[in-house]
Amino acid sequence: MTRYIRNTAILAKLEATQGTDSVPTGSANALLVSDVSINPLNAQNVDRDLIRPYFGGSEQLVGTAFKEVSFTVELAGSGTAGTAPAWGALVEACGFLGSGAAGFRQFAPDSPANQKSCTIYYFDDGVRHRLLGAKGTFTLGAGVGDRPTLAFTFQGINGGDTAVANPAVTLSAWRAPLVVTEANSGDVKMGGTYATGAVTSGTAYTSRGLEIILGNTVSFTPLLGKEFIDLSARAVTGTIQMDLTASQQVALMTDVKSNALSSMSLEHGSAPGAIVGVFMGAVQLINPTQQEINGRRLIGFELRSVPVVGNDDLIIYTR
Repeated sequence: MTRYIRNTAILAKLEATQGTDSVPTGSANALLVSDVSINPLNAQNVDRDLIRPYFGGSEQLVGTAFKEVSFTVELAGSGTAGTAPAWGALVEACGFLGSGAAGFRQFAPDSPANQKSCTIYYFDDGVRHRLLGAKGTFTLGAGVGDRPTLAFTFQGINGGDTAVANPAVTLSAWRAPLVVTEANSGDVKMGGTYATGAVTSGTAYTSRGLEIILGNTVSFTPLLGKEFIDLSARAVTGTIQMDLTASQQVALMTDVKSNALSSMSLEHGSAPGAIVGVFMGAVQLINPTQQEINGRRLIGFELRSVPVVGNDDLIIYTR
């Protein structure tokens, strides 16, 4: 029987104990995804390299191995202000802590000692690949004319493969996003202040939106007795293209040369329950480039976001 890539289902659920199957279900933990891929066995094979009285290669022995999956989800609110969005557990398995109060929800980096992991079931039209203790990283895309997304890559301990039918999935928690446009999105702001799910003040800049790369270092660590997926570092970077006046360009070039830091934010959506925002408290602009679109002069910058007091270099919020 022919098997089809479209017959893919992915489930993910946070683990109470790292590496212990949290048993995600299709009714409660299904993901609405695109751009899916899986490396079902990322193995460090060992070459025997035997010496024999004839030519020919030696077989390799399968050594330590883990699984890796990648997929993209759409960045949208839950539909109800203060209720966690469907992608919240995925972000938490990338080193974030979800919190909030009436009317808003936020995700900020958590202490390394409090790292969470998740179990991922990747159903590939009749075959279930199981990842345990999975942790990951993501790229946040919010470019003009495109849907806002989180593109994840997760590594997990090899939990085996099973021939089993795909589960029925419930995807009603996943809301359709708004396209990033002038009507749907605010300006990128620099110099604003974040608190309780909102950014106040700041200077607005015309831009083509943001790309933010979380930059987690995720590694598989095999030991005798137990295997681990370790999240050992984070360096948030990104890119932006800005439509600047001459005086703005000169001012920002001065900031680049003086290693100046400024907050940067972008808020998308306007209706309660559909608003998603990102805030970085201390961003350095580096490597300016002259760019153009339709003959219009744009200035591109790479971004480096650094902590202010710690665990605050990237905040994602909804309200």
